Amino acid sequence: MVNYKVKFWDMILPRVQKPTRYLGNEVNAVVKEHSRCSVKVALAFPDLYEVGMSHLGLKILYSLINNHEQWVAERVFMPDTDLEAILRNEAFPLCSLETVTPLADFDLLGFTLQYELSYATILQMLRLGGISLLALSRGEQEPLVVGGGPGAFNPEPLADFFDFFILGDAEEALPQVLLFLEQNRQLSRAEKLFSLSRITGVYVPSLYIPEFDQHGCFLGTSPLHANLPKQVQRAVVVDLNAAVYPVKFVVPYGGIVHDRLVLELFRGCTRGCRFCQAGIIYRPLRERTPAKLKELARELVRTSGYDELALSSLSSGDYSAIGQLVTELGMELAQEGVALSLPSLRLDSFSSQLAEQVKQVRKSGLTFAPEAGTQRLRDVINKNISEADLISAVTEAFAAGWTGIKLYFMIGLPTETDDDLAGIAALVRKVMSAYKQAGCRGKPRVTVSVSVFVPKAHTPFQWAGLIPRDEILRRQNILRQSLRITGALFKWHGVEPSLLEAALARGGRELSAVISRAAELGCKLDGWDEHFSFENWQQAFRDNGLELAELAARQYSLDDPLPWDHLDSGVTKAFLKKEYGLALAGKVSQDCRENCLGCGMSLLLEGKDGKGACHDARLD
Repeated sequence: MVNYKVKFWDMILPRVQKPTRYLGNEVNAVVKEHSRCSVKVALAFPDLYEVGMSHLGLKILYSLINNHEQWVAERVFMPDTDLEAILRNEAFPLCSLETVTPLADFDLLGFTLQYELSYATILQMLRLGGISLLALSRGEQEPLVVGGGPGAFNPEPLADFFDFFILGDAEEALPQVLLFLEQNRQLSRAEKLFSLSRITGVYVPSLYIPEFDQHGCFLGTSPLHANLPKQVQRAVVVDLNAAVYPVKFVVPYGGIVHDRLVLELFRGCTRGCRFCQAGIIYRPLRERTPAKLKELARELVRTSGYDELALSSLSSGDYSAIGQLVTELGMELAQEGVALSLPSLRLDSFSSQLAEQVKQVRKSGLTFAPEAGTQRLRDVINKNISEADLISAVTEAFAAGWTGIKLYFMIGLPTETDDDLAGIAALVRKVMSAYKQAGCRGKPRVTVSVSVFVPKAHTPFQWAGLIPRDEILRRQNILRQSLRITGALFKWHGVEPSLLEAALARGGRELSAVISRAAELGCKLDGWDEHFSFENWQQAFRDNGLELAELAARQYSLDDPLPWDHLDSGVTKAFLKKEYGLALAGKVSQDCRENCLGCGMSLLLEGKDGKGACHDARLD
């Protein structure tokens, strides 16, 4: 029997450039004897260690599984080029970090579907792990392959490669999945999948089939059996306060992208930005109490040695007790030499009071997201903030001691004009002026980060298409010229990755063959400029009779069946249509904490008296 750990540590690890990525014995890493475990799970993040180790969802699942005495979870990431070459050349399988166990030896292999540009990497990891690419070709002894995360809300491009997906909160569905697997090892692969499909949040793509008319037009996706639901509902954690949260972060030996503690204040959002998929798929709003958050923070600091803790959510300033939490937790952590950071704030939630409370917060920079340069376009996207909100927020921040501000915008939003682009530069100049108005000397550092709007499934803009490549370049050039402002740094996202993301985000099962071909051509780690090959992706599309640019720009009519219609986010298509109509009319919708808008979420959060709760007002 091959001793994979000895061979890896003695013969392979000394030959790689960054061995700390692959050690698996970091502080708080969990190592269990597999012979004593009833369910073995490999948690796979399809990117480099530095990215995957920064992901909170991975930490939550790692803790959730390993908290169970007879379950074990181990980590695996995409190896960098040097290790990948060694594994391929020497036919050594991709293994978990903790015990150097081949992926094929686990019961369950779970991939995080965080972004579309990781899809080819998933196939590379399956190949390196010696696991059959196609779900229908896997043998009884191969692990079940599951995907979860935002990508699971339109997983159709990956349907051929996954046994099942988990929609929604894994804390709710995954324990049920693992308990079933623990108790039903004798069942065949097909029997397991059919039974798993009965769990809320579990979608088994082999049990659903896309239908087409005689002209090849897509008619929708239907279940193969009458006793399967026509729509798979997402799993939802009702009480976030009682949900599992990791208190022993694995501490890397080397640097990672976000090398700090993270405290999730709440999940969900009530703002209703029409471009934002997270604002839909993480509904309803659920908060942890200040007492619970302080308890978690103390334990996190005690077990890790980190000197920074980030208060994290879609918009941390929207936490109902943010002032109290920052004041009390900030004072407590300061005694331990630990700084708080606020990486995600809305302009209209940053007040002079909050600025005063967070004066001791690490002032490495604040990030705000106006998203658009004019009020007209902010109304279109339902970004209910004004220019006055922006200027007030940055003025308060400058007065409180910050000298660096990052502003996020998007180009290519529906109805955008050149006047909206001019508005971005005008806003930046006013931010510069606010620095002087706050009584500050010198020049502030204002980073202007502009991404390309990519329409996503389950949003009011899911019917829109990406603007053409030449138009993206033209708009970027307009901004490049207009943002030549002293103290301002303009950063923009690449055109080609945005085209690929858009094509994959709203595609169907016809893209499985494209992804497979792209992996054959060597595509991997496409979120990294040095690895991304647009030419190979274009070739993969053409080899399957498709054009990448056409799919990226594809617009759906409101009556078209969509590849993801059989997956229920909890928000109805009727509501999304209504919001799309309001967007095109330039009309805003209010924050749903103020009054239920009838999005369709039927979950009631008990004991909240309507605040932060979600009421059943399903639209027909």
